[in-house]
Amino acid sequence: MESKIAVRALGALAQGSRLEVYRLLVQAGPNGMAASEIAERLGIPTNTLSFHLKTLSHADLVHARQEGRFIYYSTNYEQMNALLGFLSENCCGGQSCAPASVPNRKRRSS
Repeated sequence: MESKIAVRALGALAQGSRLEVYRLLVQAGPNGMAASEIAERLGIPTNTLSFHLKTLSHADLVHARQEGRFIYYSTNYEQMNALLGFLSENCCGGQSCAPASVPNRKRRSS
């Protein structure tokens, strides 16, 4: 992933409502969710939600599909995984990222 694309994706997620929408869509799975259901679940007015979904779509983080009268949005998991890979690329300089185990401390008797 290019830095420019990562910046666009991170910028799209750097707003509270959009982050909530995105997390809800990640939880919804590949089938996604109708825009009306997203608005209802999160309590976001439809015109505001439309703006947020457009921003997430332009960052290629979500896909939209029309089914009858409804538009369903779903996570672009390929883009999500590419972003996660970009963020963790060369993590810890090739060293293990696992935290060192912390020894259990004995509690003092009261």
